Amino acid sequence: MARKTHKKQQPDAELDVTSFMNLMVVLIPFLLATAVFSQVSIQELNLPSGSGGAVADKPKVTIEVMIRKDVLEISNGRAITDRFPSKDGEYDFAGLTAELRRLKEKHPEKEDVTVLLEPDIEYNDMIAVMDTVKIYKPKKEGDSDAPPPEAEVLFPDISIGDAP
Repeated sequence: MARKTHKKQQPDAELDVTSFMNLMVVLIPFLLATAVFSQVSIQELNLPSGSGGAVADKPKVTIEVMIRKDVLEISNGRAITDRFPSKDGEYDFAGLTAELRRLKEKHPEKEDVTVLLEPDIEYNDMIAVMDTVKIYKPKKEGDSDAPPPEAEVLFPDISIGDAP
């Protein structure tokens, strides 16, 4: 005669999720409070084209802004015309802006500029130089009720490359 083996039926186990819920109650507000919400902005760049064009009758004015580790330089494509050394580890954006405004007054039809970078330049420094090259925003003076001064467009068409 065959024996029947009876297995003991085990009761269904209940999961205790109380400790997990406690962890979530603490973790979710912490993550939300420490989250960095980033702002994305788009820089429009003009990349050089590979096609050759017709030769212009008059040589074009070239403006190059070179970002080096400790200095900003402005070049005419052949030689460096201005240097703005860093002060206390910060680039001299005021000096760069003044020279770019002078160049814009001298060449009002000029819309493009080339920004050249050394390999180890920080991204934030590149964006700050590009913003400085694109537009001049005068600081608001004195009276807080006065409307802010108009921004002046300098060189909106920016090309980037490696510094020599």
